[in-house]
Amino acid sequence: MPIATVDPATGETLKTFESLKDTEVERRLAVAHTTFGQYRTSTFTERARLMNRAADLLEKDNATIARTMTTEMGKPIKAAKAEAAKCVKAMRWYAGRAEELLADEHPAQADVEDSGATRAIVRYRPLGVVLAVMPWNFPLWQVVRFAAPALMAGNVGLLKHASNVPQTALYLEDLFRRAGFPEGCFQTLLVGSGAVEGILRDERVVAATLTGSEPAGRSVASTAGDEIKKTVLELGGSDPYLVLPSADIERAAATAVTARVQNNGQSCIAAKRFIVHADVYDAFRDRFVAGMRELTVGDPASEDTDVGPLSTEQGRSDLEELVDDALARGASALCGGQRPKEQERGWYYSPTVLADVTPQMRIHKEEAFGPVATLYRVADLDEAVTLANDSPFGLSSNVWTRDDADIERCVRDLQAGGVFFNGMTASHPGLPFGGVKRSGYGRELAGHGIREFCNATTVWYGPSDPATKG
Repeated sequence: MPIATVDPATGETLKTFESLKDTEVERRLAVAHTTFGQYRTSTFTERARLMNRAADLLEKDNATIARTMTTEMGKPIKAAKAEAAKCVKAMRWYAGRAEELLADEHPAQADVEDSGATRAIVRYRPLGVVLAVMPWNFPLWQVVRFAAPALMAGNVGLLKHASNVPQTALYLEDLFRRAGFPEGCFQTLLVGSGAVEGILRDERVVAATLTGSEPAGRSVASTAGDEIKKTVLELGGSDPYLVLPSADIERAAATAVTARVQNNGQSCIAAKRFIVHADVYDAFRDRFVAGMRELTVGDPASEDTDVGPLSTEQGRSDLEELVDDALARGASALCGGQRPKEQERGWYYSPTVLADVTPQMRIHKEEAFGPVATLYRVADLDEAVTLANDSPFGLSSNVWTRDDADIERCVRDLQAGGVFFNGMTASHPGLPFGGVKRSGYGRELAGHGIREFCNATTVWYGPSDPATKG
């Protein structure tokens, strides 16, 4: 894929970029390595000052960077502005919490004495140069939720962003530079995916984080494993959305629409499989389908748009293949199921609800990355949980119920990194985020995220250690 800004609303190539030459990649690796040697000893106070400065700059740039994201990947402008604001929030959250989250830990005194020590602590130290391979769907947020904790921990970052959001990628490097971070603390590498393996194998790169597709995750994990380097992977998702008899059906249906079409349906944590108890199926279905039909599909630069185009032509083709396969095998399109006639240019797809989905259809197992929902009727909670877990993915899940027994059962049995009751899945700086099964491993955000790229160092003081005298 060329490194270029291609407007998905029109298909027009607006700007192209040359991939960095090997000599420039080498220079940047050297700068990152040298910078880490100094930056790792900076204080939390100094890092917080820089991170808060970056947050202030991003807050001022909100409208500008929002337009860039909308132009590059088709995100509705109101969602783009919200994404930038969320990044500001995360930057400030980590600036204010990093020192506390990485404070020395003190093991129980009984364990210290039993180990033969007079005292012991656990100290979190930064690892070094971390490579971030990031996707286009949340081109600012996905990067900031790595960069904010990584930089606050004392690491430095190299960003290999998706090739269709180069201007957003370059903005991020410039943002941290303008904030005053030392040269090399955060650098964008405009390179193709074929360059990732070589960069990850470089001995100066000590770890990697990837948000993206399952094949991309396999590739990075394989290379990192061969080099024995730490990785965090956040991959695909096909999140279930369970609606049980005690649910508030009006709210469940209204929220379901947003949960499915957020970011034009191109979100790993978007609800995709709607599993509804037979007692409330008809009521939920009617409201859900009506809500999907009422969505405004159109120019993502308009504040009135609910659903813009898919980010790439290939992405729309992949989605169409899943829908067409389901329809050919007996599924019913309760709405949508085709390209909207009103948009002759660009990579649009109509909000779609498919019913009568069976395990023989590809969409039953594969992730639909676009505004397409699958709707299932189940007889009871046992069937709902079994169906929810019948997926290779396990990123998050949503459950609508007011029954305490339902809640406890779902927390216990749903195979997912999160269970959200009576609301839609969302990420927050203070809550750990990640999945199980083929959705990846490791955690981002909260204390879990900042400690992923730290060396948890045991510091043990024996009886004869001078530090224990006096």
